[in-house]
Amino acid sequence: MNNDQQQAKAGPLSPGQRRTTGPVERGRDQIQPTTTDQRLLDSRGEGAWVHTDPWRVMRIQSEFVEGFGTLAELGPAVSVFGSARTKQDSPYAVAAEQLARDLVAQGFAVITGGGPGIMEAANRGAAAADGVSVGLGIELPYETGLNEHVTLGINFRYFFARKTMFVKYSQGFVVMPGGFGTFDELFEAITLAQTQKVTSFPIVLYGRSYWQGLLDWLTGTVLAEGYISPADLDSLILTDDLDEAVAAMVAGRDQESVAG
Repeated sequence: MNNDQQQAKAGPLSPGQRRTTGPVERGRDQIQPTTTDQRLLDSRGEGAWVHTDPWRVMRIQSEFVEGFGTLAELGPAVSVFGSARTKQDSPYAVAAEQLARDLVAQGFAVITGGGPGIMEAANRGAAAADGVSVGLGIELPYETGLNEHVTLGINFRYFFARKTMFVKYSQGFVVMPGGFGTFDELFEAITLAQTQKVTSFPIVLYGRSYWQGLLDWLTGTVLAEGYISPADLDSLILTDDLDEAVAAMVAGRDQESVAG
């Protein structure tokens, strides 16, 4: 039975008639000929409905529920970001692996995006140190899943749900060299600190030669022209020293404990 036939069976609608569908009220040509329950219980027809926006809301909700439920008892954690393209014999990958070992020794879980490169190196270090090695993966056309060193992993469809988990369950970020994805996470963290959505949230930029140009531009252009204030850069720590990076995370955790 098509929509016109279903509408005829239900009876004609008067010009001023309106019909509610949950919280939504519809009138005139916006009135749907069937109820939500009818469409749910009718197993016949095409499956295109699973790709509509209302259904996506349920998928989005499920990702938040799954993330919160999985990570709620994680304990103190640090997120490590960096390029998926970094080779495992790169000095930055070697540093990421050792960083993760050192963070575990200080009682942190280590969170990454769960992919290759820097993420794989950090997950390897955390797992090798018998720590919790978290991978928050994202559905991408060129990645095949979480790396083998993840001991607690979640795959997301939506970037914004995944980003919420990084921020909510991390006491700080260590940002290794990377590309647009790494920049995205970095600037989101800076923005959250600037707008005081997060507090006591250290952000370490590891690799002076890589990040110095960005900091010079932020200071010499963005700050100089009044688009940010000096305090907006206070959460950024530039270093080549793993001990300094770990100490910043420990200090951030301790400060948060005192504030709590």
